[in-house]
Amino acid sequence: MSKAVWIVGGFVLAGAVAGGVYLNKGKSDEPKFRREKLERGTVTATVTASGTLSAVITVKVGSQVSGIISKLYVDFNAEVKKGQLLAELDPTPFQATVDQRKADVEKSRVELRNAEISFARSKRLTEQQLASKADYDAAMTQRDSAAASLEQSNASLKQAMTNLAYTSIKSPIEGVVVDRQYDVGQTVAASFQAPVIFTIAQDLTKMQVLTNIDEADIGRIRVGQEASFSVDAFPDRPFHGAVAQIRLSPQTVQNVVTYPVLLDVPNPDLKLRPGMTANVLVPVDVRKDTLKVANAALRFRPSPADLVAEAKASEKPAEKSAEGVADKPVERPGGAERAAGGERAGGGERAERAGGGERRPGGAMGGGGMRGGGGGRGAGGPQRGGVLYVEVPGGKLKAVKVKTGITDGNVTTIESDELKEGTEVVVGLATVRAGDLGGGGPAGGRGRRGF
Repeated sequence: MSKAVWIVGGFVLAGAVAGGVYLNKGKSDEPKFRREKLERGTVTATVTASGTLSAVITVKVGSQVSGIISKLYVDFNAEVKKGQLLAELDPTPFQATVDQRKADVEKSRVELRNAEISFARSKRLTEQQLASKADYDAAMTQRDSAAASLEQSNASLKQAMTNLAYTSIKSPIEGVVVDRQYDVGQTVAASFQAPVIFTIAQDLTKMQVLTNIDEADIGRIRVGQEASFSVDAFPDRPFHGAVAQIRLSPQTVQNVVTYPVLLDVPNPDLKLRPGMTANVLVPVDVRKDTLKVANAALRFRPSPADLVAEAKASEKPAEKSAEGVADKPVERPGGAERAAGGERAGGGERAERAGGGERRPGGAMGGGGMRGGGGGRGAGGPQRGGVLYVEVPGGKLKAVKVKTGITDGNVTTIESDELKEGTEVVVGLATVRAGDLGGGGPAGGRGRRGF
């Protein structure tokens, strides 16, 4: 009986060993790291921002006088000519004022004629020494006063006729009505300011984009630079324009300083409309036929256990080179835990800065006046350092220091004597380890940054 038990136990043990060997072999065949090949190509550093489309010339047509709108001759999207009648206010009270001022003019003329007759009579009597000098002066004063009254009446009549003419609202330019804010029967009150009745865009075949560029990027923007942008209405169609004006007036929103930049945009097919939001992309630097690497490879930080011995020893100096400062502990609030975080979570940030700083389209903050920096924060500036990892026989990783240049947000240009086109570099882990799922330890934190 004991012999049979030993035989069965032997078979079970042999099966367990064989299964373990098989499983380990299957695991060893699975790749541990995700790799990508280095390529040569063109990298374009850009500045991104958001802006608003508008017509080159937009005129707001209002009313100089108050009144009730009696007639409307145009509506939304109507094409109008210069001088065309757009609307009319009720002219009844203004016509009555004109008639009253005409009567005042006639009255002043009669008074002037009577004053002239009196002055002539007084002049003759004075010459014959039949009237005093005082009577003569009084007659002359009365005549001059009547003449002034006539001039005043004529001025009042002219003003009344001008107000009557203002009841006919005409177009000052040739264009398209893009907005109408009043209907027939509504009262227009122009006591303090001229109310806007119509908004007319002069020529929608030529438009402009007003965007705000961050102060850190405005130095790379030049008048005449080509730019492209997209709108939500046509997400798959790029539109093109050129920088026409860089305004000197700064705008500060939440301590972010931006400068208005104006783009001239052709719109021959009238696809673009006033008020659309434009996502602007301005190329500021281009590098052709250069070695480039995915930004994920520059951010990746492996576990110390995955490094070869010499890589472990040189990892700190490499990070020091990438930062340009000594890697020594700094007293900050949070104590040792924050210092440890500088090595664990901060590794990816150092690599990101070393890689030129990956900045997503739209920048750190969205919107027209927000930070508009796109990829390529290092464009035109000094080269920076970074670290890439290459897998060597045995499944270990070797650290290779590189010089990074400009970036477009996805890839970064690099220079290295050890790496060349086609070399595979590690961009992340192939699988998530159990320690990573539990957030266990510095190795797990660095492993998750590889994704």
